[in-house]
Amino acid sequence: MRLRYKTILPPLLTAIFISCIVFAVVIGLRNLGKFESLELIAYDRFIRLKPKNSNVNPYLCIITITEDDIRQLNAWPISDEKLAEAIEILRQHKPRAIGVDIFRDVAVPPGKDLLDSILTGNQNIIGVMKFGTGGVPPPAALKNTDRFGFNDIIVDPGGTVRRGLIFLDDGKTSFFSFGLRLALYYLQNEGIFPQPDPLHPEYLKLGQTTIKPFEKNDGCYTRADSRGYQFLLDFQDNSSLFEIFSLSGLYAGDIASDKIKDKIVLIGVVAQSVKDIFYTPLSRGARPYQHVAGVVLHAHIISQLIRFGLGESRPIKSLSQFQEFWWIWLWSAIGAAIGLGIRSPWYFSAATLAVIFGLFLFAYFLLSNGMWIPVVSPASTFLFSSTLVTAYISNREKKQRTTLMNLFSKHVSHQIAETIWQQRDQFIDNGRPQSQELTVTVLFSDLKGFTSVAEEMDSRSLIEWLNTYMEAMVQVIIDYGGVVDDYAGDGIKANFGFPIPRQTEAEISQDAINAVSCTLAMEKEVMRLNNVWRKQHLPEVRIRVGIYTGSAVAGALGGAKRLKYTTVGDTVNIAARLESYNKDFAKERLCRTLISETTLRYLGDQFKVEKIGEEYLKGKKQKVSIYQVVGFTSNKN
Repeated sequence: MRLRYKTILPPLLTAIFISCIVFAVVIGLRNLGKFESLELIAYDRFIRLKPKNSNVNPYLCIITITEDDIRQLNAWPISDEKLAEAIEILRQHKPRAIGVDIFRDVAVPPGKDLLDSILTGNQNIIGVMKFGTGGVPPPAALKNTDRFGFNDIIVDPGGTVRRGLIFLDDGKTSFFSFGLRLALYYLQNEGIFPQPDPLHPEYLKLGQTTIKPFEKNDGCYTRADSRGYQFLLDFQDNSSLFEIFSLSGLYAGDIASDKIKDKIVLIGVVAQSVKDIFYTPLSRGARPYQHVAGVVLHAHIISQLIRFGLGESRPIKSLSQFQEFWWIWLWSAIGAAIGLGIRSPWYFSAATLAVIFGLFLFAYFLLSNGMWIPVVSPASTFLFSSTLVTAYISNREKKQRTTLMNLFSKHVSHQIAETIWQQRDQFIDNGRPQSQELTVTVLFSDLKGFTSVAEEMDSRSLIEWLNTYMEAMVQVIIDYGGVVDDYAGDGIKANFGFPIPRQTEAEISQDAINAVSCTLAMEKEVMRLNNVWRKQHLPEVRIRVGIYTGSAVAGALGGAKRLKYTTVGDTVNIAARLESYNKDFAKERLCRTLISETTLRYLGDQFKVEKIGEEYLKGKKQKVSIYQVVGFTSNKN
């Protein structure tokens, strides 16, 4: 476990560093407003997907002035007389309030006195004005009353309306919005009146609902225009379920009384030629015929305020800036974790898609329940972090793989090389092969009489002859699961049970059996080579082999530019001494193999051996029992 900790710690620290850098970059871009438009697009999509009220709106209906109405009137704007006539017809159906979304700062004769009389004599009629210098004043008959409101609309960059206004002020006077006037008139009949929030007196409270004013960085906005008292529109009402009637239908008496009674009635223009049109999140883009008329937009505002007062809806909330920072950093950390933990490109792609889908699904769920959270900026930190950490890990593993394969790929089978890579945590420590203790069977082989052969052959022929021998022996060793890790002139050093540590006695025993079986196969290969060389008039050889099983340390020797992964220790020394023991002792075998008692204990009864005796090997203070391998027992080949 300690080795894995050492292996994982540097990538973990690097992944944390990458996630923090990505977070800082994304926050910087977000503060510059680079994500605002994308976040608003996602917000609009969620608004469109939200379930809408499926019943006909119970609070209001709309009388619209269409292009056909204008043609029948044969004039625009509508005269005071015709407007007064429409209001008088509506009054007969006893609406709760009438909102006239038509400017009347200038009389449109005929009928001025008639209209003024109706506006003055009916307390439930609300008119409009346009706020600010250069705006439009309310009708003269309502100027000194509280029965008018501004109908200004806030339009975001890109032409979409997402916020409604409640109050505006010019530094001296505070003005009510057209929508708020009508909503309050409706709610007062329900016993609901505006009041300050107990904890925040500057906040407006309708019924049990406090409407927190919009701030310039709320939601995913960046330094938005937050003047006045604004709130986010939820567009929970389906526009098609507002009951809409034409002005000509009103004049003709085609509207049933129960469609108007006790409701707010809005009168406004929807004719294309007047151009009182807006785009909303419900518009599916700023395309023709995707807009809504201003009077319909006011209907959304009024309906939402009424729902607030009646406790049927809650305002859309957003995270504080501090909470948003933590939220975005969390997704940067999740991206780093996925980049750190997943190696397969397929799993990485699947996990990335699943996480992004989950993020958007979670954000949609929260917005459906009144909470707006960023999705594009956290998705960006997630994608950048996961991609960069994956690239770092891949590059790191590529270097590790190159190191391991340089050490092992030429000396072990492909399967063992892949196993080494899969268990690389045991072999790599901070980019360098690490040492480990293991039980190994070490084999040393050497050519008998090589010095005499070298004196008789020219250098080029000697190298070719020696390479033929080496190539044949190394292949036999690899076939029996050995790993050649060193050459010394004509000598070969091989390890069995290396570099992957053995865990059981059975595995150690099999390594010893493989090593001894390998020497018998080497003897057959030497016999074949001698037959070939005899025909070519080249020197024939005999070899000596020493084998010892015991504990050794495996590790990388050398400098940073050249490493050799090998075994060292007493086991290696004894195997080398067994190979060189009594060089003249061979008993006419092409391959003299000497083993110790420690190896013999692992062989079982599979081999015939002859005891040489107990001898002091060079450099050893204790005697070693030495045996010569003669061959397989009768039940083996």
